[in-house]
Amino acid sequence: MQFDLTDLRLFVLTAEQGALSRAAAARHLSLAAASARIKALEEQAGMPLLYREARGMRTTPAGEAFLHHARGVLRQAEQLRADLQEYSGGLRGHVRVFANTTAVTDFMPEILPAFLAANPRVNVELQETPNAEIPRGVRDGRADIGIVAGQVDTLGLQAIHFSTDRLALVVPRGHRFARRRRMAFAQTLDEPMVGMHPASTLQTFLAQVTEQLGQTQKLRVQLSSFDAMCRMIGAGVGIGIVPESAARRYLDPMGLVLIELDDTWSVRERYILVRESGRIPAYAQALIDLLRAHHQAPAEKPARRRR
Repeated sequence: MQFDLTDLRLFVLTAEQGALSRAAAARHLSLAAASARIKALEEQAGMPLLYREARGMRTTPAGEAFLHHARGVLRQAEQLRADLQEYSGGLRGHVRVFANTTAVTDFMPEILPAFLAANPRVNVELQETPNAEIPRGVRDGRADIGIVAGQVDTLGLQAIHFSTDRLALVVPRGHRFARRRRMAFAQTLDEPMVGMHPASTLQTFLAQVTEQLGQTQKLRVQLSSFDAMCRMIGAGVGIGIVPESAARRYLDPMGLVLIELDDTWSVRERYILVRESGRIPAYAQALIDLLRAHHQAPAEKPARRRR
């Protein structure tokens, strides 16, 4: 099936406005020309896409599916146009990164300023994505680089290990758990909890764990950053599960205590996913190299752990 973008735009407008005449006027087409284009689409599809009714038009079930995909094609065409405009303005490269919550909210904001300063003609698009979706995005070409943690099916992609982190329980200093050194996640579920936003990879993972335990977390507030979580925990709103690397920087300033979890899943190996490292652009490889160097720097990381 061969589709013209003008036809797709016309179909989307017709479906949204419920009238071919209004869609034709918006696309600067005569009603006869617009009608012929819609009929040609239906002939290619081999079935009706729109119901013709006295008060206008509405999509058939097949038309609903066509509408969904037409919108996707038009979005991709607009993204292509925008990207090419950037290149015509002097842009040399564009790196798309799918990453989990910790990467997006914790360490990538530390890494990207230096990368962008060293690569002024390269843009980076960083998108928080569920762990299971990240490998698919890299494999399908929607992302150049993926950053995942924990046990994830890498779908045959090249996985580059760059650090190990641990999920830990964070409580206020005066909390009844504060003198514990280790405990199981299940022992925390009777307590009020501070969590990440529902769509975050961390909160999605913890929801799966609690479901397997046959319980739920008593979430009092859900936030969009580990900084905000730690502030709420320090204020006594509840306790929370936070990556150790993020939590340690807030322990002293916010009066917090970090408690190790006994659960094996708390240890989170971190990986960079690429389709084939030898074939990615040099600027994308430079970002990977900077990411690995950031987590291997001997002077900076131990200092943070001693706070």
